[in-house]
Amino acid sequence: MIFLLTEPDWASCTLGVFVCLNCSGLHRNLTTISRIKSIHLDLWEDSLVEFMKERGNSAAKAIYEKCVPVFYYRPQEKDCIVLKEQWIRAKYDRREFTGENVLYQHAYSSEMFEATLWKKGKDNKQFLKRIFQLSPKDFTLKYFIKEESKVPKAVISMKDLNAVFQPEKIAHNHGLQISYQQGEHTRNLFVYHERGQVIVSLFNAIRATRFAYLRRKHPTLRTSELLPKITRYCLKEGYMEKTGPTHREPFKKRWFTLCLMARKLLYYKTPLDAIELGAVFIGSENHSYSVSENSCRSSKRSRWNCGITLHTPGRQFVFMCEQEQEQREWLEAFTKVISQPMTPEDYANEANMKRGR
Repeated sequence: MIFLLTEPDWASCTLGVFVCLNCSGLHRNLTTISRIKSIHLDLWEDSLVEFMKERGNSAAKAIYEKCVPVFYYRPQEKDCIVLKEQWIRAKYDRREFTGENVLYQHAYSSEMFEATLWKKGKDNKQFLKRIFQLSPKDFTLKYFIKEESKVPKAVISMKDLNAVFQPEKIAHNHGLQISYQQGEHTRNLFVYHERGQVIVSLFNAIRATRFAYLRRKHPTLRTSELLPKITRYCLKEGYMEKTGPTHREPFKKRWFTLCLMARKLLYYKTPLDAIELGAVFIGSENHSYSVSENSCRSSKRSRWNCGITLHTPGRQFVFMCEQEQEQREWLEAFTKVISQPMTPEDYANEANMKRGR
């Protein structure tokens, strides 16, 4: 597998590939296609050993990954189970990428991709069914409250749309977070589908539409430059405590999301909030942005003791982490953003945020 990081202990003796422990469990679900054996503990007949020598991962990849669309997300070791499972099923069960069946490939970029998803309410925790329609033709994602609805509840442009799997946050194995700009704010939609194939297909259809949009918007950029922009994981997420602009206000626990590409730190009351409470633009070191560990380790106004100060041209932001490990991770994440040079688009975003205050 592409997310194989260590020497494998398992192999599929019917497909001729070596797999890691996690993927061996997923392969066991393909009972009619993949038969898993332990490299060290199981008995290997001579014929199976010869078969593994003839095939191997490189030869199998040439067959089962022959026609993977450039936009299709290839899961990595850190990714959630549903992405890995559907990647394995797409390759070996449905044989989507062998070139035998182009129907699957066309589905990702068809005129309309429609799916009925469970969506969390904006102001409550209840999930209700909503009809989502993805249109590559006009680069939009729409959703409707009812099947008979003629007017969509929202029309989302591909311009700023992002989609990432968040199973732990949404408390569902197939949980997907869709985010986009709504005026001056970032709007979050939390959705899932009971079938893993449906939600992963929607995710890759979104990636196909985003890729087409980016190619039209940036015709001079190479594919390798566009791919990281299609969908983006946040650099760091988690709880910290923050105080107000005078640093005399009580510390309040907030959920923070740091995005490297947008150079934004968003904060929410809870992880499943639809709209952020506030946002902080993070520029580069050359523009007077910096981060440091602070000495507020015994602050009476905070329950936590591991402090961080984010220095910006207009204000110093003070955050408190519960543990030193989290403090180090946040410091590293902030430093990574600040060390990255600003682009013309970053300057425009910084100016827009300042005007919106």
